[in-house]
Amino acid sequence: MKKKALDYGLLALLLWSPLPAASVEEWSLFVVELAVAVLAAGYLFLDPKPALNPHLLPILRKLRPAVIALFGFLALQIVPLPAAVVRILAPGSYGFRKLYAPEFARMKFMSLSIAPSATFGAALFLATLFILGFLVLRTVVRGRQIRTLLGVLVGAGVFQALYGLFELTRDDPRILFYRKMFSPESVTGTFVNRNHFSGYLEMIIPLALGLAIARMNMMSFGIKGLREKILLWTSKGILLNVLILGAAVVMSVGILLSNSRSGLVVLAFTAFLFFGLSVAAFSRTGFRQPWIGKTVRTTFLCVTILALTVGVGSTIRRFALDDLLHEDRPQYWANTVEIFRDFPLFGSGLGTFASAYGAYETTSVSELRLDHAHNDYLETLAELGIIGTALLAGIILFIGVSAYLAWRQRRNPQSRALALGGIVSLAGMGLHAVTDFNLRIPANMVLFTAVLCLTLVMAYYRKS
Repeated sequence: MKKKALDYGLLALLLWSPLPAASVEEWSLFVVELAVAVLAAGYLFLDPKPALNPHLLPILRKLRPAVIALFGFLALQIVPLPAAVVRILAPGSYGFRKLYAPEFARMKFMSLSIAPSATFGAALFLATLFILGFLVLRTVVRGRQIRTLLGVLVGAGVFQALYGLFELTRDDPRILFYRKMFSPESVTGTFVNRNHFSGYLEMIIPLALGLAIARMNMMSFGIKGLREKILLWTSKGILLNVLILGAAVVMSVGILLSNSRSGLVVLAFTAFLFFGLSVAAFSRTGFRQPWIGKTVRTTFLCVTILALTVGVGSTIRRFALDDLLHEDRPQYWANTVEIFRDFPLFGSGLGTFASAYGAYETTSVSELRLDHAHNDYLETLAELGIIGTALLAGIILFIGVSAYLAWRQRRNPQSRALALGGIVSLAGMGLHAVTDFNLRIPANMVLFTAVLCLTLVMAYYRKS
């Protein structure tokens, strides 16, 4: 019973996180942190604990030193150090305080982070995500759990798309209990920003396709006669597969009508990548039934046609030349690079971009305060420097590459299909991070963490 409560709690967290405006408010962020803390406590008291896949144990052991080093680095950013030490280790932090801290002359101790309270809050949420990833790796160990979790995510994505489409038809669109203030002409679900809404769905669509292919293969094994095929196609299982593929189409329409340029590009990228990798993967092991391959190609074709029809008008408008000429992102990126140059090794402090950016902005014509760089890679470099970025990126890449290498060696078609969805999902978010800050939105960070660790589980999963 305790194990079921843990499973249901994890599913509830994944369903909840996008609902209160993607959990961007402090209270909703606290709810996520509290929920993960309760789940972690439940796992500690769980007896017996789920058996870990033996192939994952060496990976977790290799990750342990990097995780310890990362949070040790964050602690170093926060703790007060003698001013003379900070001047040597991080002259950028020392110089920033000298320019902008009124009490600088009396400061004998200071932190490497220019806003240690902001760094502490961001580090606390990052620790929450690491605990969440640990729970996924340690508790999602059975095929039924994997498929249930994927099914819940697909359901959450469809809800976001349908709810966004519904609000698009209203004269006074809302985000659940709040009036929709931004992008009223675009589908955004329960998200404030259409790009973040697109990023959320971009991670779920490949998971839906992988789940559908895995289910097809499981049901098609040994089916040869016409009568058996008719019974199969009219069975509850096949109808569920049709619904899953339909869900992928609905979410694709949601992205197209969000008018997100990055969303459209990433949607096309993930469709082509999924199609290419699926052909490469299954051409070596062979589809158990030819109709599975045809279904993959048909789904890919449907998504492509939708991209060329439903979203073509809004896409042209969003890519209009005058739109591009008035883009501020290149200026944001140039200023962020300047921050990195002043804080190259230790960064300005995790979560301090908004505190630092104002000192580097010289040409802004907007009255809005810029909180993020619209490029997750540059923002991470500015906040963590070379050392912290290498640790964080190394952990993520190690998990992702380990999953990919395991996927390449697998011959089990169900595991290959499920893991393929996760790999394409991660690749799509990696591309979108170049032009936006999806990985600074709590709901998307929760989903990315779950997908990253679940992909590793699916790549090594073996039916017991």
